[in-house]
Amino acid sequence: MMAPPWLDVLDETIKVCVTHNRHDLELRLREKRARQLDPTVRVLVIGEAKQGKSQLVNALINAPVCAVGDDITTTVPTFVRHAETPSAALVRSASRRSAIASSPTERVPVPIDQVAQQVGHEVVRAEIGIPRALLTTGLVLIDTPGVGDLRPAHTASTFAVLVQADAVLMVSDATAELTATELELLRKVLENCPNVTVVVTKIDISPQWRQVVERNRALLARAGISAQLFPVSSALRLRAAKSGDKGLNAESGFPDLLACLQRDVVAGSDRLARRTVAAAAGSAITQLVAPLREELSAQDSRRTADTIGALHEAQRRIDELRRRSARWQTVLADEMADLVSDIEYDLRDRTRTILREVDRTFEEADPATGWDAFEQWLEDNLTEAATTNFSWLLDRAEWVAEKVARSFPVHRDDLLPPEIFPDDVLDRVNKLDRPRIESFSLPQKAFTGLRGSYGGVLMFGLVTSLAGMPLINVISLGAGALFGGKSIKDESDTRLKRRQAAARAAAQRHVDDFFLKFSKDCRDAARHVQRSLRNHFTTLAEELQETLLESARSAKRAVQDDQTERERRAREIRSDLDALVALYKRAQALGGPGLELSA
Repeated sequence: MMAPPWLDVLDETIKVCVTHNRHDLELRLREKRARQLDPTVRVLVIGEAKQGKSQLVNALINAPVCAVGDDITTTVPTFVRHAETPSAALVRSASRRSAIASSPTERVPVPIDQVAQQVGHEVVRAEIGIPRALLTTGLVLIDTPGVGDLRPAHTASTFAVLVQADAVLMVSDATAELTATELELLRKVLENCPNVTVVVTKIDISPQWRQVVERNRALLARAGISAQLFPVSSALRLRAAKSGDKGLNAESGFPDLLACLQRDVVAGSDRLARRTVAAAAGSAITQLVAPLREELSAQDSRRTADTIGALHEAQRRIDELRRRSARWQTVLADEMADLVSDIEYDLRDRTRTILREVDRTFEEADPATGWDAFEQWLEDNLTEAATTNFSWLLDRAEWVAEKVARSFPVHRDDLLPPEIFPDDVLDRVNKLDRPRIESFSLPQKAFTGLRGSYGGVLMFGLVTSLAGMPLINVISLGAGALFGGKSIKDESDTRLKRRQAAARAAAQRHVDDFFLKFSKDCRDAARHVQRSLRNHFTTLAEELQETLLESARSAKRAVQDDQTERERRAREIRSDLDALVALYKRAQALGGPGLELSA
């Protein structure tokens, strides 16, 4: 048996898609091929929600197989086909990629009147079989969820079935003319299936339905959409079928719609296949041609610009590097000078704060009893000041390095040196010298007390002797004891003041030694950083300049090689375009919509 001509065109288009690495188009065309070889004829009923799609399907086969109502809506594609006995099943799949996906599925029989109630998230489609003469020829009616009803999954499943449709019935009710959304939906449908018929439903509830139909025809004409339009009333059709009223049936508009289905869809399946293949192949070829033309046009427009631009760009980068080379050296010198000044000021401020705290401490504390704790406190605070000051030095030095790196006109990972700080920046400061602590022993206290009490005994003994009392008496002895105690206390206070002064002086000397040593270490570290950065960026600038010079020398050679490659690629593209145009003309000869395409 000779294969139909559209099959050869479709197979060649598939091969072309494989050649151009468009596996998405290849998969879509292979699905089209399998669908066209299937003897059944699938008619997709599509439209927005609440337009009467399910009622239209019921009226076409004169059976309430699809649930209708304000609180019930179609949520998965429902396939209605011929069967000797009425039956229904829900098809479940682990992955709901498509209503016709080839992934493993499970069919679960359900009562026909329970299909809508038992649909769950895992259900990919519903299948209903019913004995009807209209369906015996292989016609399959597919009721779909409403498009754009705020449930994206419904819209996705509708377009998944659209890929395998042989014809489409676009449904819109007669209460209003076609909206911009519906016209856009029609355009999307025509991209996948050129066999579209518009059905205007609910003419029985719209007194102005004739005017709506005429406006719809005008809208379709202005939009360039060639589709037949049939006004119908599903309610009148079902009522006529129940009462056997032929006049009412004719008034419903269904005889014309059924005749169109029988004539143009069922009996004209070969013509439908040719138009479908022509549209699918033409769309695929157009998508293959567009990037080739863009590439060819881009090559022609960039050829001269690239030749001159590559050379100019190389020279511009060299000039830019030379201009910035002087700038980064100035930036480095200025920033490092500011860094040394700021670091020294910060260290001086921190050490002065420590000395003020030392003064406050030794206004009351006795170095003789708390020197060890004070020594540890002073060491900890100086260590903290050094750590904080040096951390700031590290941070500022890294910031300076990054600022200098930004002066270079290129971006590279090695613009910063791997290590800019010496390993042994700081040495430990000498240990705090313990001040001389004067002791106040018990014999010294006794001697001081006796020396002080002598004056008291003598003074008050003389005064009391005027009253006839002996020189040494109770009053003179009490006064001597009082004067002796005061002498001991005054001597203790004097010795404490001397110890505190000695401690402050020792702390002052230690902090000054720390400041001199650490500030010099910081300045040495800063100079080391400056030298490291200067040497690093000087070497880097020389390497970049040499690289740019080599780029400029090789730019002309690269452009010449690229020119040769462009010409070869341009010849290849033109050859591919000629082949695609020839294949496109063969596809359009099958009966698809005309679309001018030339090399």
